[in-house]
Amino acid sequence: MKNKTRATFSSHRVWATADTHFGHRGILKMEGRPWDDVARHDDDLVYAWNSMVRPGDDVFHLGDFAMNSSAERCQEIFARLKGNKHLIIGNHDGPRHLALGWASAPEMLRTIHVDNTRLVLCHYGLRTWNGAWRGALHLYGHSHGRLPGTSRSCDVGVDAWGYRPVSLPEIKERLAATPEAPEEQRIEAEEGDNA
Repeated sequence: MKNKTRATFSSHRVWATADTHFGHRGILKMEGRPWDDVARHDDDLVYAWNSMVRPGDDVFHLGDFAMNSSAERCQEIFARLKGNKHLIIGNHDGPRHLALGWASAPEMLRTIHVDNTRLVLCHYGLRTWNGAWRGALHLYGHSHGRLPGTSRSCDVGVDAWGYRPVSLPEIKERLAATPEAPEEQRIEAEEGDNA
């Protein structure tokens, strides 16, 4: 097994997002996004991204960067986005998306540490994850705001956050307001109550 260096970041410089679907006309109607024109949608999402992210910040994109866009259009949008961009691969991320020049190699699942918080990143919402019992949080996309989070997991997709990236302090605030414990922890607590 390779000895990996622990990926550690600072919370005031880290953002998460997912499901931008740049270039995807169908997403406008499918998800009820408030645009009639996909070019305007893309421009507004780029503007929202750049209004939050500063050069040198790290942005973890949890999948589905673009869809139905040429390699050239993907590269043009990618170049306009501020920050060091990292990809967690989603179901719509193909070769033209993987080749965009991400700050780290695209992965299906990744664990990072932001300040003293361990984050498990995946495009898909997981029912349980490594470190869940030791305080690790899980961030996901894919569900476009329809899969409710728990007190330890959160959808960071643009449909759940006003079409912009989100910071760890914002995520923690939402988690604190979500009383539902992760399923694995609820089951164990229920079994303990019945013992």
